[in-house]
Amino acid sequence: MWTYPKTNQTTRENERRIRANDAAYNLQFNYSNNYIQTSKYTLLSFVPVNLIEQFQRLANFYFLCLLVLQFIPFISSLTPVTTAVPLIGVLLLTAIKDAYDDFQRHRSDSQVNNRKSHVLRSGKSVEERWHKVQVGDIIRMENDQFIAADLLLLTTSEPNGLCYIETAELDGETNLKCRQCLIETAEMGQDEARIGSFNGEIICEPPNNHLNKFEGRLTWNGKQYSLDNEKILLRGCVLRNTQWCYGVVIFAGRDTKLMQNSGKTKFKRTSIDRLLNFIILGIVFFLLSMCLFCTIACGVWETVTGQYFRSYLPWDPLIPAEPPAAGSTVIALLIFFSYAIVLNTVVPISLYVSVEVIRLAQSFLINWDQQMFYEKSQTPAKARTTTLNEELGQIEYIFSDKTGTLTQNIMSFNKCSIGGACYGDVFDASNGEVIDPNENTKPVDFSFNPLHEQAFKFYDQTLVDSNREQDPTCHEFFRLLALCHTVMPDEKNGKLEYQAQSPDEGALVSAARNFGFVFKARTPDSITIEVMGKVEVYELLCILDFNNVRKRMSVILRGPNGKIRLYCKGADSIVYDHLQSGNEDIKNKTQEHLNKFAGEGLRTLCLAIRDVDEAYFEDWKERHHEASVTIKSREERLDKLYEEIEQNLTLLGATAIEDKLQDGVPQTIANLAIAGIKIWVLTGDKQETAINIGYSCQLLTDDMVDIFIVDGQNVEDVELQLVKCRESLRGYARTQIQTPLSGMSDRGYSSNIGGELEDMPCGPGLSGIDEDCNTGYALVINGHSLVYALQTKLEKLFLDVGTQCKAVICCRVTPLQKAMVVDLVKKYKQAVTLSIGDGANDVSMIKTAHIGVGISGQEGMQAVLASDYSIAQFRYLERLLLVHGRWSYLRMAKFLRYFFYKNFAFTLCHFWFAFFCGFSAQTVFDPMFISVYNLFYTSLPVLALGIFDQDVNDVNSLKYPKLFTPGHLNLLFNKAEFFKSAMHGCITSCVLFFIPYGAYFYGASQQGHTTSDHQLIGSVVATILVIVVTVQIALDTAYWTVFNHITIWGSLVWYFALQYFYNFVIGGSYVGSLTKAMGEATFWFTLVLSIVILMIPVVAWRFYFVDVHPTLSDRVRLKQRLSTIRAHKSQDFMRTPSARRSRRSLRSGYAFAHQEGFGKLITSGKIMRKTGLNFGSKSSSNNAANNNTGSIHNVSGGGLASTSDQSDGPVSGISYHPTGENNGSMQPSTRHTTSQNGSSVQPRVPVVAYARTANSRPRLQDPYAITVDLESGGDPALPNTMST
Repeated sequence: MWTYPKTNQTTRENERRIRANDAAYNLQFNYSNNYIQTSKYTLLSFVPVNLIEQFQRLANFYFLCLLVLQFIPFISSLTPVTTAVPLIGVLLLTAIKDAYDDFQRHRSDSQVNNRKSHVLRSGKSVEERWHKVQVGDIIRMENDQFIAADLLLLTTSEPNGLCYIETAELDGETNLKCRQCLIETAEMGQDEARIGSFNGEIICEPPNNHLNKFEGRLTWNGKQYSLDNEKILLRGCVLRNTQWCYGVVIFAGRDTKLMQNSGKTKFKRTSIDRLLNFIILGIVFFLLSMCLFCTIACGVWETVTGQYFRSYLPWDPLIPAEPPAAGSTVIALLIFFSYAIVLNTVVPISLYVSVEVIRLAQSFLINWDQQMFYEKSQTPAKARTTTLNEELGQIEYIFSDKTGTLTQNIMSFNKCSIGGACYGDVFDASNGEVIDPNENTKPVDFSFNPLHEQAFKFYDQTLVDSNREQDPTCHEFFRLLALCHTVMPDEKNGKLEYQAQSPDEGALVSAARNFGFVFKARTPDSITIEVMGKVEVYELLCILDFNNVRKRMSVILRGPNGKIRLYCKGADSIVYDHLQSGNEDIKNKTQEHLNKFAGEGLRTLCLAIRDVDEAYFEDWKERHHEASVTIKSREERLDKLYEEIEQNLTLLGATAIEDKLQDGVPQTIANLAIAGIKIWVLTGDKQETAINIGYSCQLLTDDMVDIFIVDGQNVEDVELQLVKCRESLRGYARTQIQTPLSGMSDRGYSSNIGGELEDMPCGPGLSGIDEDCNTGYALVINGHSLVYALQTKLEKLFLDVGTQCKAVICCRVTPLQKAMVVDLVKKYKQAVTLSIGDGANDVSMIKTAHIGVGISGQEGMQAVLASDYSIAQFRYLERLLLVHGRWSYLRMAKFLRYFFYKNFAFTLCHFWFAFFCGFSAQTVFDPMFISVYNLFYTSLPVLALGIFDQDVNDVNSLKYPKLFTPGHLNLLFNKAEFFKSAMHGCITSCVLFFIPYGAYFYGASQQGHTTSDHQLIGSVVATILVIVVTVQIALDTAYWTVFNHITIWGSLVWYFALQYFYNFVIGGSYVGSLTKAMGEATFWFTLVLSIVILMIPVVAWRFYFVDVHPTLSDRVRLKQRLSTIRAHKSQDFMRTPSARRSRRSLRSGYAFAHQEGFGKLITSGKIMRKTGLNFGSKSSSNNAANNNTGSIHNVSGGGLASTSDQSDGPVSGISYHPTGENNGSMQPSTRHTTSQNGSSVQPRVPVVAYARTANSRPRLQDPYAITVDLESGGDPALPNTMST
């Protein structure tokens, strides 16, 4: 049998040494073999290891201790079954889930380890399974095969040692990437004799998880060669478009970069999880307190009373008989443990399992939501974790990337600046002003170029003319675009296509192609372009690649004329620092153009060149080679050399690329702001671009008081600017009327916070943005200033300013800075954060935030792979939070409140019974009932509540974003809500015990049989308990589905069926008790009395608050209910013939009444107060309304929208009142709002009319309402507008 050497874990590798085709040499280092294992268990280890893992949970370990105590006869009055059944059930369900997950991992491991590959053994190709591959082996791979281990590429079938790979398993990107071996090793071809004798020695970095970095050197035939990431094939990649290739194994098995990156992700816990842990500890202390009370009470009872009844209630032989006080003390001490067992159900063992089931179901609902399915790319929303759903409903801060997240990341070459001249603007022929192109604007004709792209659009003919007139600067500009890049050309169906690693690069190369500078081919040492039909071949001497620190890229080429030239493109702030002195005019003009482009929201790059002296380059090249073959500090040494040669550049111009906003971004940001969520944009773009995009997406608005810009170059300047910002914010705050948070009720959000529905912003449109969401301040800070702002000295000041602003934009930030900003808010603010991005540079902030959301866009799938939730478009974030997040939080809060209520109601019955059984730890219920109460009788209804319940539908959840407010204020479940639920359960248990106790005290049946025995009253209390908690959850259920009906009413049926089965079929100890009780009228009287006493106060309490102090949720739910009723009535009206059809022209223009019956009163006009308005027609009614001051008032600067869109006929006898008039009794608003550009916008909220009698005011201030005054003689009763 094959044995695998074990890696010596005590010795950490500093470097790795490998000799190809020399197994004996490599074996001495004990490198990992290629066998991988992601599974956790084996058949033998599963039971012990899984049990150890499960008992690490405090609740499981607690119940295990109780189970052990129950096996001690003189302590426990309960059979161990009562604890064993639920504990085993929970352990078994969890074990089955873990076993299934691990079985899938075993299957995956087996499939991977048994893949086959061809390995050279003694110069011959032998088929081996993957797990037998060793470090130093040379492997042959063929097209479309997975790569078995991390390899150094030696030779390929393609010219110049090229091969193509797909890295989807590593980073999710499906575009092909190019790798290239050394020219020296490529000469071996597929001569297996030469490859088998290859004895090169490789010294490289130790195993690590850096996918895009590799440092090493190859020593072969007395020469040293630099090795980098471009020569490495990683395990998990797939070979594409390459017939074959050979490579030597460098890392195998768990040392491969794929496995190094598959470490455990940091476990994220929700705020509810943390609160639950605190509550469970509190419940345990409460349990111990009850046990201590019962211990003291038992000792007193045994001393005062119990010792005199030892003839009837003998003490256990272990209890000392004399003196009696000693015996009573021992009994009391043992009773402590007995009551710990009896009352243990107050700690809910099934809570954690139920929570996980609900979260899993909620995750499926997110995955199945068709309204978050992106048709264009066939991409659904996906919950990649099942533990954070309710946290989505508590988000307070969103940190968003810009490019590809707010924008489409589909780049188009829009404008440019060449030699100080600006190109790309479109002018209006009539007035000469710059206008935006539209579908009627004629693009430039590129038909002169046979290789142009049909989809490319450009609208400035002057640039084409300058290019065709052989303008030297223009030619150098496009020549640079065609040469300075890492794009790979490809021919498909006879057409030239480009594979670019970034959309920006692809757009620039495409632009050069359309203007006649076509990138044709690339080899390891040359680049071929076609300039105006003439082929030019450039010798590629060096590539100075782009990274986030350098923010630029350069290539050094030898042109057809033999001269060496460096071409550079990069961020303007970097390139300008490397320009030679002089040419100030061009620099200034280009800078003006850059500012103009950025102001239009375009992405800019600067282009520059430098001629390089031959002698200097040879010296530089030699030093570059020395730095490239070193192992330590390679990147730092190379960066210094790059910095050295990229000096004294000559500016050519700048490019401007357009990246349009995604659909729905402004509306989404506006509605999230209304919901109370603060949005911070963290982008690498320059300040002007970021500000312009901020205005475009409504993050910044013209109504804002001011926009703070922090751009200090040192710590003193940054501190001074931040202090000024803070003072301005404090001054502004003193001028505002602050709404105290104490106005928030624990019921959610009271009317003074949410406002009436007419004042509440609605979405999903910009018409719903209220003044509060637009006014205030915004903060814009640059990356170099952020370096100082994130220092310990200033971080709290920066956070204080940022959190008081309506919006924050951080520009020119690095990926690390993004994560640091998120971590800063997490560290000091007790708020839930969410990060959203689409690229690899967003991974750090996605992992840092409480919740990470990845967008599957144009930059690969790395952000998605690191995220907790993935969506295809930013606009879906609105639905993810305002619908699924809010529902999940609401459901979880309701679930937890009810769960604790029913457990306290159940458990504390034993406590009240203790006063009547001498505190002897006797139980009031059947032991079997205790075992299955949480598992069978009450589990399914509460699960259905936690999965399906909703207060308002998804449309209204989006329409009224302020419904989200209770989530980030943590109002629906907190310590106070838990205490209320516990008190409710305590009171319920008291009524459940004492009502039956009093009813059956000295009770007797009609036949004279006693009905006051222990088993009968226990059965009665248990039955009433199940019915009461079932009625309670029926009251708690706001949204009924077929599953709710089945689980709620089915639980009652299931209870009676199981009771009869257990007692009569199995022969339970309580056999006949329930049957006997139900045969007497006393049972039914007790049942009804208990339900009435417990439910009437609940109904009355809820009715009072809903009717007198309704929350926003109550109001919206009422509107939703009324809309449904009106829709049904409207359908009935359309189906039912009516005399009103003949009076079609007299139909009223009002919207709807609360109750049927007022329509005829209003439309008849007989009992209406005359308003002096002439309603001859629609137009005349509107004109009269506009001319009649005092009747119609314009709100928010807009005119009153016509009500004729609600009905076909004229408005009869309707008067309008502005907000705040009518003695403060009503605050109706008009149905018209004004957008920022002054155009009228119709909100979606339907107009609702309510009637007012002469001597009373309406009971509900309804949204967008039209007041109808009735004559005092009419005075009909107002409709009942509220219900439970």
